[in-house]
Order: sequence, then C-alpha cells, then structure tokens
Amino acid sequence: MSTNLASHVIEETQVHHTAGVDQSLQPKTKESRSVGPISYMFMWIGDGVNLGNMTLGASLFVAGTATLNIFQTFIAAAIAISIISTLFSLNDRIGYRTGVPYVVQLRMSFGMKGSIISSILRGFPAVIWYGFQSWIGGTALNEIVKIITGGAFDNVAICFVIIQVAQIALSLYGFHAIKWVEVLASIVIMLALIYVFGILITSYSDVIAEKWVHAKGSWGLPFFSFIMMFLGNYAAIFLSAADYSRELKPGISDVKRGFLYFSPILIAYGFVLTIGAMLASATGISNPVKAFAIVVDNPYITVGVSAFIVIGAIAVNMVANIIPPAYVITLLTKMKYKPAVTITGLLALCSFPWVLVQDSSAKGLGMFILVYSAFLGPIVSILLVEYYILRKQTVNITDLYKKNGPFTGYNPCALLAMLIGAGTAFIKVELGWIIGVAVAGIAYILLTKFAFQNSKFKKGTIFENES
Repeated sequence: MSTNLASHVIEETQVHHTAGVDQSLQPKTKESRSVGPISYMFMWIGDGVNLGNMTLGASLFVAGTATLNIFQTFIAAAIAISIISTLFSLNDRIGYRTGVPYVVQLRMSFGMKGSIISSILRGFPAVIWYGFQSWIGGTALNEIVKIITGGAFDNVAICFVIIQVAQIALSLYGFHAIKWVEVLASIVIMLALIYVFGILITSYSDVIAEKWVHAKGSWGLPFFSFIMMFLGNYAAIFLSAADYSRELKPGISDVKRGFLYFSPILIAYGFVLTIGAMLASATGISNPVKAFAIVVDNPYITVGVSAFIVIGAIAVNMVANIIPPAYVITLLTKMKYKPAVTITGLLALCSFPWVLVQDSSAKGLGMFILVYSAFLGPIVSILLVEYYILRKQTVNITDLYKKNGPFTGYNPCALLAMLIGAGTAFIKVELGWIIGVAVAGIAYILLTKFAFQNSKFKKGTIFENES
C-alpha cells in the first residue's frame, strides 16, 4: 500500500507538466487541499437536507396511499445508506490518494474518447437536478417575497432566475465557497426541520399514523424499488466520489472516510426522507414547498422556513450538481473552470424543472432516477472492477494524461459492458440499478479477459500477459 502511495505522489508532481490540461483537472496536491473531516461531514449533511430528497419521501404515496409503511421505509433506507456509504468509500479512494477528478478517473477504464460518453451520462442528470433544486428554491423565495409585499409580487420564474444567478456567482469561488456554504446550511436547515418535525408530530400525528405508520405497505417490488430509487438518487454522486475526496485533507484512513459518508447521510437523508413522507401523508401534497405552506400556517414562520428551503437548494447544488458537469464541460471544451460553471448554470435554466415539481410528477421523478441510474450503476461497477480487481489499486496516473499514452482512444470492453449492464437493467427498471451493477461488472471482467486480445487497455492489469 505504501508503494502505491509513493508512486502516486511521484506521478502527481509529474502530471502538472502535461501540456493542454486545465488546472482544474490536474491532480490536487496534498498541500492544496483545504477540507477537513468536520467540514466534509457538514458538506454531506448540507447535501442531504434538500427538497429533492423530501420529494422522494413524498413519492411513497400514490393516490393518497402509502406503498411502504414507516417500518418498511426505514429498513429500505438503512439498506440503501449502508450500500451508498460502502460504495462511496471504495470509489473515493483513487481521488483521495492521487487527487484526480472523476472525468480523468474514467479514462482508466473507458479511455480518453470513451470517457466522454460516460462523463456526459454523469453530467446530464446533475444539470437536471441543478434546475430542479433551483426551481424549488425559487418557489420558496417567491413565497417570501409574496408575504413581504402583501401579495403584490408573485412570479416564481423571476425568483428562479435570481437563485440561479446567485448560485453561479458562488460557484465561481470553487470548493472554498462550498465548504462554508455547506457548514452554514446544514446547521440552519436541520434546526428548521426539527421545528417542522415537531409541528407534524403535535398537529398531524393521527393522520400520519393512519396513512403511513399503520399502512399495510409491501415487502415486495415496491420495497426493493424504493431501495433502488434511494441508490439511484445517490448514484451520480458516489460515481464521481473522486471529485470530492480529492479536496479532503490527507491522513484519513479508508475506514474513517467511510464513517464520514455514513453518519451524515444517515442523519440528513433519513431525517429529510421521513419529513417528506410525513408531509405527504398529512397534506396529500407531494410538493414540499406547498405542503409547508399548509402545515406552517403563520406568515412569519413561513418566511423563515422558506428561507431555509432556499439555502438548502443552494447547498445541495453546490455539492452535487455544479462541480461534476463543470468538469465535464471543461474536459469537452477545454475552457477554464469559471466559464464552465457559468455554462452549467445556464444549462440548468433550460432544463424545464417546473415540469418535475408538479404534484403529478412525483412518480415520474422517481422513474427518471431509475432510468439514468440504470446507466450509472454499470459505470461505477466497471470503475471498481478496474481499480480493485484488474489493477490491484496500482495505476500510473501520468498515463491518464498522456495524449499518446496507453489510455488514448476508447476501450470497447468498458463500453460494451456498460451497454450490456444498462440493457439488462431495463428488463426490470424498478431493480435496474443492482442488476446493472452485477451484470456490467461480470461482463467487464469476461470481455477484458476473452475479447479484444490485443487491446492496449490490458496493460497494467492482471490479464496483461494474456495479450
């Protein structure tokens, strides 16, 4: 292990002399990393306490009936969070040890040209979620302005644009801004949600008990489908785990980093999901902002809660939905990081998020998660198989940046494995994520061993001598 770390350090310094590589895509040196473990945990709490996750909780209710009761919901969430934390701590390792971002990590399996396809599959859903969270934030901002102006102003679209401009401005400052935004947001929003939780318990406990706690629910397909949606909701984030771990200060063991994922996701995601389900059962409305307006029937408190929603929308976008697509744009266009995050924000403006937040769209949002995660599951499987099984955690990082190196072009084995995994996932889309992960991983090993015998992508793998 120490040999690997030593070689990574040498490669890290060498790659900075590679021409044509934007600084944002170069490996982060240990000296340039500014995020400590406490800030890192707050970052994931800030990411988890958002209205998108509440909407996922609300999606448990179809036509006013709960598909899972509270016990089934918590068991499904615990299973999903355990899997998420494990995959996070496994896939973040190369980013933490070498400082490379996700779009460069992809080259190890897919090649320089092949990584373009797989990176777009990560960037696209991030842009959609960026727009979704911003529209939720714009809706909440509109509620604030409506109350302040006595109803004279009522325009969600204008508030949406204001939120988007503010996020673009913040994102220009990079991870330094993200760290402080997340610490502030996570503390403030959790306090607000505890207050809302108290209102729901004291005023709506009977209806929540009837519609959710004591619901019959199901241990069948709806139960496993919810786990897949849960995983799918995080699939894009732990797929690009290297984008976050490369910012984390050195000296933290793999086990401790796993704890840095598990504990905040359990606290934030579990709590927000619960409130989303409680709001939907209490009001029959799947849009959390509208449900809040009913539950918190006080204009002053509504302003406060809406302000927390705005902060939450910005917080989750700063972590999950800005940096990954910005890196993709930098990779594809060779533009600098700041113009790339600006373009990302403008694309989110054009993502039609107002369609996704409609009451009738809650189930459609869940299906959107299942569909795109059918592709992301196979990709993360291929990356883990590559790094842990085929290359035994030993990678020449310098080669990932060489224009004429062993990772140029595309790796047909990885692309075929991804398509095979995604294709089988669509056979049963409700379970697509886990199906895609299993099938793609097995397919990639078999294709690498038996197909394309002269492939240069076998160099450095356990199958190198079989070429």
